[in-house]
Amino acid sequence: MTIHQGELMQEDSRTERGARMIDVARLAGVSQQTVSRVVNKHGNVSADVRERVESAIKRLRYRRNPSARALATSRSHNLGIVSFGLAQYGPSVALTGIIEEARRSGYATNLVTLGDVDRVHMRAALDHLLADTVDGIIILAPIEAALHAIEGIDTHVPLVAFEPGAEEHTTNVGTDEVLGAALATRHLLSLGHETVHQVSGPNGWLGSRARLKGWADELAKAGIQVPEPIAGEWSTKSGYEAGLIVAADVSITAVFVANDQMALGVVSALQACQLGVPDDISVIGFDDVPESLYYIPALTTLRVDFSEVGRLAVDRILGLMNGEAATPIPRVVPELVVRSSTGPPPAVRRAGILPEPGPDPT
Repeated sequence: MTIHQGELMQEDSRTERGARMIDVARLAGVSQQTVSRVVNKHGNVSADVRERVESAIKRLRYRRNPSARALATSRSHNLGIVSFGLAQYGPSVALTGIIEEARRSGYATNLVTLGDVDRVHMRAALDHLLADTVDGIIILAPIEAALHAIEGIDTHVPLVAFEPGAEEHTTNVGTDEVLGAALATRHLLSLGHETVHQVSGPNGWLGSRARLKGWADELAKAGIQVPEPIAGEWSTKSGYEAGLIVAADVSITAVFVANDQMALGVVSALQACQLGVPDDISVIGFDDVPESLYYIPALTTLRVDFSEVGRLAVDRILGLMNGEAATPIPRVVPELVVRSSTGPPPAVRRAGILPEPGPDPT
């Protein structure tokens, strides 16, 4: 876990810098959240635990800082973010959207990044943010493990999570990536391809699951047997390796790649194997990273407004803080962007049956 606003104090320095809530929690053998409940006079704390915490407070001469006192009386104007996977395009852009929307609303942000996503590390991240008296927390960790880790956890402040592929929910911001994958598959089938293969994202990622589902559902709806996906790891390198597998299979004419970085690797591998894109094999990506317009050829892809994900998350947090009725949050809908990397399969080209041209690449 990496903390980007203040560091947890080590035991050997607490006498010089003054005790903090984590020191009280360690001495009392409880979580920081429990200490916060005691000092802020919340219920649901047993008499024995309360006595241990109060004894530790006296022993360490712990005093709440002004921001901690603000939690008991008013808002701190600080939002917490627990993140994972910021090296990926979607989460990184969503984070920017969160920070910008929070700033426009007069809020600072406190970011904790997770190296491991399990209940223990999630609990530690939430405890740290609660100790720093945030008014709400956004979980920006779009993997299945993060959703499991927050199940049943009571934070005593509003909590909103980013959940790609989810149905509309009152506290989860979703992107309709099932629809996006279906649009990608439908586009390739409409060009005359008999089937569409997929280079998928890694297991455990919500986006991987949603993009697999949309692709498989669309093929099944067309009465086409679903091919075995080729697993990738979101990286260009893994896309290149998948592209070599694609190039070795002469039956493949169309590939849906689960993100644009891998699509770049797929295209590079195909070209290294003397295969043309889209003359021999069509390639479509997902995300519409800014560079995708400048790939050679320009990449057909699905555009997702991840900045809107961040804005929706902050808007919902502020609404919950103000006691507003929580209606389901509209999902962010992907948009098909047709460029030069997709076209009819070779057999259709040879027959001279060409589809109507797509929209202007720009």
